[in-house]
Amino acid sequence: MSKVFEDKKCTELVLRIILDRDDLIVDHVNCQQDIKNLQGRSIRMDILAHDSKGTIHNVEFQNKNDGADPKRARYNSSLLDANITEAGDDYDQLQETYVIFITKNDILGKGLPIYHIDRMIKETGENFNDKSHIIYVNSSIQDETKLGKLMQDFWCKQSKEMNYDVLAERVSFFKEKKEGVNEMCEILDEVKEEGKNEGRLEGRLETLIELVGDGTLSTFKAAEMANMSEEEFKKYL
Repeated sequence: MSKVFEDKKCTELVLRIILDRDDLIVDHVNCQQDIKNLQGRSIRMDILAHDSKGTIHNVEFQNKNDGADPKRARYNSSLLDANITEAGDDYDQLQETYVIFITKNDILGKGLPIYHIDRMIKETGENFNDKSHIIYVNSSIQDETKLGKLMQDFWCKQSKEMNYDVLAERVSFFKEKKEGVNEMCEILDEVKEEGKNEGRLEGRLETLIELVGDGTLSTFKAAEMANMSEEEFKKYL
């Protein structure tokens, strides 16, 4: 999916259908975008897209229920805000943001194909209008609506079975064309190597934690050796 949605037209199609906006134009898109948080947990976003009006869209694909926890959506939204402003910016410069979870199951359990979450004023029922939106899309509902057909495409194994040509062509390239298949093979090799590196880091952390536990190292020194802050290292402890 990361490779498919690097194509702006593919991401544009998905956002147009989910947001029910035929006029939406994607200016640029990044997949597997790292968003840093020096004070806490950083995250890697599946899709981070900007449209022609400056609105920022984060789309996440989640097969597991715990990966789409409401607090995860809240955290993603907060990191978007923190990373789109600079010191000294006025608050009215905050762009409108959408955090969209496309989930395998009906996470919110109400039997709906899509859920729109916005802050509201309890006493009046009015929208708070802070321009921060969270949307859950339930991909288990695959009916004949535009959204249902899009959800069907996400589960298709063969491009010829897909409803939307722009997605089918992109999927076909990576699964059936020589150039695309070669590119995917190279990416998979990189993923395997990254996994090995993460395993080495985990092993190193385990060793440092043991050394802190028996008093050989201070947490400050261990954190320094792990190339992280002392507070971040303490979370592993």
